[in-house]
Amino acid sequence: MRIPFIAGNWKMHKTVREAVETATALKTVVAAVEIVDIVLCPPFTALGDVGRAIAGSNLELGAQDMHWEPQGAYTGEISGPMLWELGCTYVILGHSERRHHFHETDDEVARKVQAAFAQELLPILCVGETLEERDAGRTEDVIERQVRAAVAELDAVALPRLVVAYEPVWAIGTGRSATGGEANRVSALIRQWLGQAVGGPSADETRVLYGGSVTPENIAEFIGQPEIDGALVGGASLNSEAFAAIVLAAAGGP
Repeated sequence: MRIPFIAGNWKMHKTVREAVETATALKTVVAAVEIVDIVLCPPFTALGDVGRAIAGSNLELGAQDMHWEPQGAYTGEISGPMLWELGCTYVILGHSERRHHFHETDDEVARKVQAAFAQELLPILCVGETLEERDAGRTEDVIERQVRAAVAELDAVALPRLVVAYEPVWAIGTGRSATGGEANRVSALIRQWLGQAVGGPSADETRVLYGGSVTPENIAEFIGQPEIDGALVGGASLNSEAFAAIVLAAAGGP
């Protein structure tokens, strides 16, 4: 059975003080939730303080990116061992904003995925198509390429520990979201491609999330789909009450 998974990507928002306040408020509201993995991904500057604020709770800490090398002359970058030392369990990799604004390639994302596992972190791999690609009927080609490239060097032992987030680029921060049915269809294909690329039944254990303008109002449409195991939440995760409502919905609450 795949445990529901809800992650909040705070992107470049919140000072350290604001991040700790939000995490502390959220920790209280979702303290009784036992059947959902809940991950907060604040900015790098707030990782240590948020980690201390949620220590001993049912919240886990994640980072928004990492370099594939454990150390080196890479000014401005951060490595897996650094994140692990701060208490991170998860790391978001291949987010569309990284691919678009910073021109990350499939090969670079794949190197980061491999490095994350090697450095004791669990990747949240993001894949998704742009509006132009969607309108051109290339959704499946684009996502299959991204998925297969990212997991090409993984084995059947690592695959169940991978989390994949399907995030149609045209739905991120736009207020538009895919329908539950379409997101479910693509999620099923992602799991199929994972199985083909790595082999064995381990892809059935890999959790696939939906991301793209997820809110308390529409989470039920996605979490109720058989192939969708949770959500990678952007804007709504910045508000502790809104994010808690999403978590509680994933737990089967009101």
